[in-house]
Amino acid sequence: MSDTLCSHSISRLLARKLAVVTMVVLALLFAGAWASVRMLIKEKNQEEALYRSNVIAQILAREAGNGGEAACLARVRADAPMRANTRLELWRADGSLLYADARSGVHAMSAHTHAIDFDVPAPQLSGGVLKARYTMDFAGDAKFGNQWVLVFVVVTLLAGVLVAAGSRWHVRRALQPLHALAAQTRAISPSRLDQRLHLADPAEELLPWVEQFNALMDRLERAVSQLEAFNADVAHELRTPLAALIGHTEVALSRERSAEELHETLLSSLEEAQRLSAMVNDMLFLSQADRGATARRGAPTSLAALAAQVVEFHEGVAEEAGLAMRIEGDAQAAVDEPLVKRALSNLLSNAIRYAPRGSTLVLRIAPEEGQQLRVEVENAGETIAPQHLPRLFDRFFRADAARCCDGRDGQAHHGLGLAIVAAIARMHGGRPLAESCQGRTRVGFTLLAQG
Repeated sequence: MSDTLCSHSISRLLARKLAVVTMVVLALLFAGAWASVRMLIKEKNQEEALYRSNVIAQILAREAGNGGEAACLARVRADAPMRANTRLELWRADGSLLYADARSGVHAMSAHTHAIDFDVPAPQLSGGVLKARYTMDFAGDAKFGNQWVLVFVVVTLLAGVLVAAGSRWHVRRALQPLHALAAQTRAISPSRLDQRLHLADPAEELLPWVEQFNALMDRLERAVSQLEAFNADVAHELRTPLAALIGHTEVALSRERSAEELHETLLSSLEEAQRLSAMVNDMLFLSQADRGATARRGAPTSLAALAAQVVEFHEGVAEEAGLAMRIEGDAQAAVDEPLVKRALSNLLSNAIRYAPRGSTLVLRIAPEEGQQLRVEVENAGETIAPQHLPRLFDRFFRADAARCCDGRDGQAHHGLGLAIVAAIARMHGGRPLAESCQGRTRVGFTLLAQG
């Protein structure tokens, strides 16, 4: 069972993530700020408690010097109402309790207290000292802190909501070009392959995608055009031999024929059938090459030796055409020998058909950069127009000034020979090549010496 992927909204996803990030950042900032404020408040409270305890110690020391314990008790009792939210406790030097504020009323304590112990010098009293504890209640500061914590939480949540809403709105607006591109893409159809994507307001992040898509459409349009032209060429090339077969058969059946006449008709039909078979085989080979077939390389061999075998095979036709042939250069390469000989044969056959009588064909083998080898056939003849050179290796391509359908051998050639050369070159990791200037034409290919 195949896994199914659920779609999701980019705007919602980004809005949630931005909201979460915003709340986390604000929470961290507020936590740091609150920790700093809390530490400052604590330090302030400690300083205030220390200051008050010093004041109380000075007052009690003065009262003890003036009137002893009685004066101290009178003073702390008189000041008790003014010590709201605090509590004072006094002990004699022997540890007995001298005074303690009530635990209720203005001296009631919460859970947020801070106590400080100190000594009151009193030489006039027994033991010479009073021990004191001053406790302050900071419930107000705690309440203030809790209120600010609540404010921080509310602000953080509100900021997350606002960021989520705002970012989703902005993201949806920012994604409008993508919706426009999707609409433009939907408008492209087989009958409108010339349509291209464009942005009214080009976005830097989208331009590479638009350019790559348009380049893909350019390649697709060219491929479809080539396919349509190829289909038309195939239909045209198959029509002639099929028409000949049908015509021969109709003529043979139109009246009684002798055995000799039927034999000639069958021979003619066989030639047309063989031509059809050769064309179909060539098309099948090109189809396999287009699907990524690679050459089956053998042990390294001499390319000049392979070329000599091909030259020997074409010697008879070359002599009839009044042409000489020679091989220049050599190189060792691991290649698919049948395929390379087929490519060389196509190149020689092509050159023999169009070289002027009395000229010499040169089959040249030379190394190129890296592990590439260059194999080409050079012949004299009419210079091929520059605009025709890139198309020499197209299937069924013919140019009046360069290549036509029939050679001097009187046979019809269906225009796949150089396309097969290009395919064999690609199967060996190379490329086809063609040059023509000043009455000399060089057609060939490159290949990798090692696979």
